[in-house]
Amino acid sequence: MESFVQLRKGTTPRHVHRDLDGLKDDELGRMGFVGRQAQLYRRNDPTKFRAEGALRPSHFKADKLTPTDHTDPRGTPLPLYSNDDVRFLLSRRAEPMPFFVRNVGGDELVFVHRGTGEFETEFGRVPYEPGDWVLLPKGVTYRQVPSDAENTFFIIEAADEFRTPPAGILGRHFPFDPSVVFIPEPEVLTDGGPEWEIRVINRDLQGSIFYGHNPCDVEGWKGDYFPFKVNIRDYNAILSEGVHLPPTVSTLMTASGVVVLNFLPRPAESRPGVERLPWYHRNADYDEVAFFHGGTLLGFPMVPGLITHAPQGLHHGPPEELRELSRAQFGEFDRLEWVTISVDVRRPLTVNPELGGVK
Repeated sequence: MESFVQLRKGTTPRHVHRDLDGLKDDELGRMGFVGRQAQLYRRNDPTKFRAEGALRPSHFKADKLTPTDHTDPRGTPLPLYSNDDVRFLLSRRAEPMPFFVRNVGGDELVFVHRGTGEFETEFGRVPYEPGDWVLLPKGVTYRQVPSDAENTFFIIEAADEFRTPPAGILGRHFPFDPSVVFIPEPEVLTDGGPEWEIRVINRDLQGSIFYGHNPCDVEGWKGDYFPFKVNIRDYNAILSEGVHLPPTVSTLMTASGVVVLNFLPRPAESRPGVERLPWYHRNADYDEVAFFHGGTLLGFPMVPGLITHAPQGLHHGPPEELRELSRAQFGEFDRLEWVTISVDVRRPLTVNPELGGVK
């Protein structure tokens, strides 16, 4: 069990994540960043390793991957990683769906990296733009209608319901004010036909049902189960001037075995000696998947569309060269301008073998 009083052995800084004096700050923890943990202080960079076998990091560029929905209107998103709780998929849909979708395998949380358009849902239309998180709950019938040909969508499909984190000590308006959420208005649609197809999907299983009317024919609805969207510009980054806070303060939504995080532009830590970048870590209980949306870090451009996977137990974090630059330029940069989506998952992920050597 966790103890309020922690042991200290050997050479350590006085305060966590501050005044390292040449040591490397390496965290080994349970249950992500909220369980028992140990800070190990070493002289060598723990991310400098060579990996072989099934448990090794992977990375892909979204624009190097070609889901079938990029070239075929009847195509589908490309699976990337999966376990029993969650699937990660990439969509680059270029044309409107000539069918509707009803996912009975889980909630779909869609991050819009590139492109504009709308989801036609039985609750009403949900327009989207870059930076949007669109939640399409399990069982909701929808059709995607992109306005642009060049699009990129990062999809997290959870078997359990996605829920916003409990308010806790920050209150109900953080990390985002619920009043900024877009909720659709009912609208009866009649275009298309004479027959309308709904693809019913449950992971790898798929069937179709057909109606003689547009399934988006709802005249009104009430309740607390509906699709919605929120943009990252309305997300309030939480920070401390005296210490780099753990990723859990950046939680957007959670489902069983899944934690979705936003790392967004914010003022940098300002106390002299504080480490401004995430410490080295090797979560013992969570795999980590990241999607780079854009921005810069210490003046260096982030790689838009980069997708990375760090299996649990393997070290990851910014390299030592970037940490040294952060310390050397402490007075020159007063903001972190990164825009990165991160997802921690409880069960180990399997990489889609069809991805092969794609990078």
